[in-house]
Amino acid sequence: MAHQTYRLSFLSLLGPLLSALVLNLLLTHSCRGHSQLIGPSRSILAGIGDDIILPCHLKPVMNINAETIEWTRPDLKERFVHVRRPGLDLVNVQNPSYKGRTSLFPHELKQGNISLKLSKVQLSDQGTYVCDIPVLNKNSSIRLVVGKLTHSVTDVDVGNII
Repeated sequence: MAHQTYRLSFLSLLGPLLSALVLNLLLTHSCRGHSQLIGPSRSILAGIGDDIILPCHLKPVMNINAETIEWTRPDLKERFVHVRRPGLDLVNVQNPSYKGRTSLFPHELKQGNISLKLSKVQLSDQGTYVCDIPVLNKNSSIRLVVGKLTHSVTDVDVGNII
């Protein structure tokens, strides 16, 4: 008889648990369907040897710490610039020319920031980059232009170029 009482208690809890699960799934799916990956509207300019950030973030803000994140260069045979699976950067699939030069901002994934830091920019880094969250079917393209940047600073008081 005690066995039946347990079964009734379990069944009485099952309905509310299933309802909560379905509601959670619907809300999650609804939010994901309206999200966008936002990148810059203009090209990013970089000088050779610079450390730069290719900005990309999810709007509205959503924690994507548990999602796969991919940065690619579609024009390259080995297209993966940076790949992150939940909690782990996959360097074994990364294009060799980017090894040791890319990183994400892990603590900012909770705020939907998947910007890529690219260190020691090379002329060969010029091209179109795609930031992608495959499970959301969302991506954004960013154009990187690399060249010799010359900076001249004008001394305002004297008017001379330093």
